[in-house]
Amino acid sequence: MTADAGRFAPRPMDEVKTELLGRAKENRNPFLYTIFDEVAPVINALRSVEREDWARAFSALATPHEELAAKAEAAGDGATAMKEYLIAYDCHHVARYPAPNSPGKLTAYRKSQENFHHAARYFDPPLERVEMRFSGRAGEGNASVGLVRKPKGVGQPPVVVIWGGIDAFKEERPTEPYLKAGFASLSIDMPGVADAPLAGSEDGERLWDAVFDFIASRPDLDANRVGIVGGSTGGYWATKVAHSHRERLRAAVNHGGPAHEAFTEKWIIKAQRGEYPFELAETLACAFGRRTGEEWLEYAPKLSLLQQGILDQPCAPLLCVNGVNDSVFPIADMYLLLEHGNPKSARFYSGGHMGGGNAQPAIIAWLKRQLA
Repeated sequence: MTADAGRFAPRPMDEVKTELLGRAKENRNPFLYTIFDEVAPVINALRSVEREDWARAFSALATPHEELAAKAEAAGDGATAMKEYLIAYDCHHVARYPAPNSPGKLTAYRKSQENFHHAARYFDPPLERVEMRFSGRAGEGNASVGLVRKPKGVGQPPVVVIWGGIDAFKEERPTEPYLKAGFASLSIDMPGVADAPLAGSEDGERLWDAVFDFIASRPDLDANRVGIVGGSTGGYWATKVAHSHRERLRAAVNHGGPAHEAFTEKWIIKAQRGEYPFELAETLACAFGRRTGEEWLEYAPKLSLLQQGILDQPCAPLLCVNGVNDSVFPIADMYLLLEHGNPKSARFYSGGHMGGGNAQPAIIAWLKRQLA
């Protein structure tokens, strides 16, 4: 085995299974709606994380739930139909996890979207799928897909644009907390994942031109009160957009994202055996137009916001949130943000990646103050 192969050797399956079972038991990403007694035998039977085998094994769990949903729908039982479609969606979501980077996983992603939108027919308030015109370069797409929900009884609500990271896409964004706070939610995909029209790159923040232009075009949304929340790797883009598009924002939240140290060789190698179940570097590579861990190792330093000179520029109000024991992205990157540029807000927790369940209420409370 070469030194390079050793650095990105497959993670031992006992470690992978332990992490996956813990997540499945607590319905943590990617097991949002799945039933533990159904997914646990599949996890325990895994011999590897080979992508096609993985996709087949978890997608197979969706079929009975799709059938139950269709029967409930035909009987006029909307509540059961929504529940079963969401379980089916999540089985396919697990099947494409962490990224749709093989034919089987891409098929699973499209099936997850199909079931998600079947379930969304029963959402209250309703969900609206929109396409936001994107003026890209040669080889890029021409639209960014978004999912809009608006709170009841609010004529022109403030808007919070939310997105995840390398493995949690627009369909996985929790919107209920924002709706309950009186915000409209616009869920999108960050550059390089899912339906985004461009790959992640040193200037992928171009995507948000389309997003903010779309909001400004909607008379039912308040374009003067816009906040953004980027989760995990998406927090990187929240920090960058807070600087690059500061005049179009009232508030930005980096919830567990990287900035500088996370892009160093030392951290990348260390994080391969952290709380991320498997293929962290490879999945990051996929989101930034690369394929392998070695390609990510070579490219990642170019993304440093410190080296790009971004951090000492003016920025919109920015809240930094994470767990101090995060093993996906270092807490040192959050401290770095506090040491540069405009004064910022911060809330750190004793937990791991993204700080655990207490972080969301703190984010909502901060946004309510900023978007009042």
